[in-house]
Amino acid sequence: MASSPCGNGNFDSGLEIKTRSVEQTLIPLVSQITTLINHKDKPKKSERTLAAIHRVGQAVSVAVGRFVAVGEAIATENQELKDEMGQACFEARRAGDAIAQLTDVASALPSQADGRVTVFSDRTGMVKAARLLLSSVTKVLVLADRIVIKQIITSRNKVLVTLDHLERVSTFQEFVQIFSQFGNEMVEFAHLTGDRQNDLKDEKKKARMAAARAVLEKCTMMLLTASKTCLRHPDCESARINKDGVFHRMRCALEQVIDIVTEARSCGENQLLPASIYNGIKDFKSSVECLRENLYSSSPQSMGSQLEALVERTEDFTDSAYTSHEQRQAILSVCQLARQDTQQLMNAWIEAQSVHAKEATEDMEVAILKTCQSIGDLRREVHKVAVGRATDLLKVHGEQLPLRALKTAGAEGNLEAVAEYSRKLTEQKEQLVETCRLLCHVSGTEPLEITCVHAEETFHVIGPQIISAAQTLALHPSSKIAKENLEVFCEAWESQLCDMALLLREINDVFEGRRDNHKNSLFLGDKRPYLSLPRPGKLSANLKTAKAVKLDAEEQTSMAKLGLELRLLSSDLDTEVEKWEAQEHDIVRQSQSLASMAYNMYLFTRGEGLLKTTLDLFHQAEVLSEEGLQLCSALRTFSTQLVDEEKSVVMTELEKLVALCQQLQMGAKTPVQGKTATFQKVDSSIQTTKGILAVVLYLLPFCNKLSKKYKSERSSLGSPQDWRERQDASTPVREEGALNSKNSNGFGLKSLEQHMAGLNLLESK
Repeated sequence: MASSPCGNGNFDSGLEIKTRSVEQTLIPLVSQITTLINHKDKPKKSERTLAAIHRVGQAVSVAVGRFVAVGEAIATENQELKDEMGQACFEARRAGDAIAQLTDVASALPSQADGRVTVFSDRTGMVKAARLLLSSVTKVLVLADRIVIKQIITSRNKVLVTLDHLERVSTFQEFVQIFSQFGNEMVEFAHLTGDRQNDLKDEKKKARMAAARAVLEKCTMMLLTASKTCLRHPDCESARINKDGVFHRMRCALEQVIDIVTEARSCGENQLLPASIYNGIKDFKSSVECLRENLYSSSPQSMGSQLEALVERTEDFTDSAYTSHEQRQAILSVCQLARQDTQQLMNAWIEAQSVHAKEATEDMEVAILKTCQSIGDLRREVHKVAVGRATDLLKVHGEQLPLRALKTAGAEGNLEAVAEYSRKLTEQKEQLVETCRLLCHVSGTEPLEITCVHAEETFHVIGPQIISAAQTLALHPSSKIAKENLEVFCEAWESQLCDMALLLREINDVFEGRRDNHKNSLFLGDKRPYLSLPRPGKLSANLKTAKAVKLDAEEQTSMAKLGLELRLLSSDLDTEVEKWEAQEHDIVRQSQSLASMAYNMYLFTRGEGLLKTTLDLFHQAEVLSEEGLQLCSALRTFSTQLVDEEKSVVMTELEKLVALCQQLQMGAKTPVQGKTATFQKVDSSIQTTKGILAVVLYLLPFCNKLSKKYKSERSSLGSPQDWRERQDASTPVREEGALNSKNSNGFGLKSLEQHMAGLNLLESK
């Protein structure tokens, strides 16, 4: 957003916009200003159009006035920005008034020729006012964004101070008091950073933020049990090591969040990711294809070196002790073929240069195609090996044999058995770490590469922490808190395995072209836009939400596993929906809506997303149940065209779906009191939602298959009546859209009051 689209490319606010909320707030304003400027090309207007111009101009002035009032209120609450914000607000108000004056009917003069009114005689004045307005509003928004950063830093500082106190406590009573405060501060920090994460435009920063926040989420529960274990057994060295590791990891994650938010030099963005095979292939293929346009931009020798550097990266696969002989030979064979094809290309290239060819020769074109094909084969081969190994590992480690054995050995006080199973867990950890490294090579996007690195680091750290927790339990087998501590670390390991399964699915989706190559939805809430601008009177000092319950850190951690299961179901539902040819079908639209709402509920279990409190969650559950009942209605209508056996299957599942939706609806509406009852209601709501999604997941592919079958049969019989009816029913919608389009071209835009709703973002809702 460096330049204005209002006909003058020289507009520059001098401010880089890094968040979606600032960008989305400016878009409607830019749209209206652009419209006003463009309509200066036809200065003579009818009375109707003139009235529309006048309304837009006045609405701009009014909306900017309200916007400025909010900006001034924010400035009052933040003295350090008062002067800058005040100046920007003054300029915005002045520009808004100028636009109102320039579009004022009273200032327009009738034409002597036809009696029509001529407006915008001062084109330069309008352009100047538009530039000033866009520049000043942008500055107000960016200054307001600074306050969000300040809130996050202040919240982090509070967490760090309390973390230091927690590390030094010596009694249980003191620990309980301070941890309660710590939990509240972490919830506040989680919401602030979650808003920020969803608001960032840069997908790499979003992925880094997500990784850091995932560490904090998992470590909060670990910190509780590790600290309690250390207090119960103060002379136990393994307990102290276990606790110190958690505190160190939390501090690192807190610093990483602040580095991302403030764009400090030490921010991960400046830390280079490992050189991946995917990026190497992409760069090499680009160099090869560029030869079609320019034979002299680089040398054959540089291309040979580029290929060898790429082949060298495959050593992570071929040198691995876990790569089978067949897999190793397949990769080496493809690399050799790529070398041969590249050598043929280099020979043809040298020959073309020797005769001063201006473009790629026929021999070169053939060599380019063969080289690109062999490089594509290499990508497929390493992808197959990495994904195959990850899939096999997840199947094997899903049984959690070493973890169960460690728990048993620790509870029996058997140090020898703990040592034996610790070695097995260490071997498992090394396999997972290496597999994450291989997945990083084939991930296909930088955000997914970041997530692979995070997974690798997590397995690398949690493995030894599980072992130290098991050693502590073996030394104190009757200790309930030591047993609970080991359980928490094992759950964190299992949670990371679930995350890895999701990561694997994302990588496959990118490889098969089912997902945007620039986005990573594993941790991110990309289903809806999310804004993080401040609102006056609601700064970090008083962020408490009234009449609702926020789950504390311990409860959110216990929700994490349930939430991940919900995430997998919603992802599966999205996949099934995409398989339908008739995307406008009611069954499809309502299933998409269910998946989106279930995804929001999953984000709630992570302390992220649109649902901030339990009240929000229960309202979402109620809406989801209503959407589910509408889906039941659509399915019932669909079943009328089915034969007896098919109809029986659909109706049986339909009865289950109705019952579950009604159960969810009743549960969401039933009032509860007290934190325990609220927590149980949250658990019940998510469990029932999982049940609903499971039934829909069974019905969707079945109905899709039947839909294709009957569509094929109808097509063979001619034009079916129901398809004609559907086309007839859609006609008015298209006509209405055409009218809207026509009105748009004739300045019949929505009023600025409505179109610029985003501009009032700083007001309390």
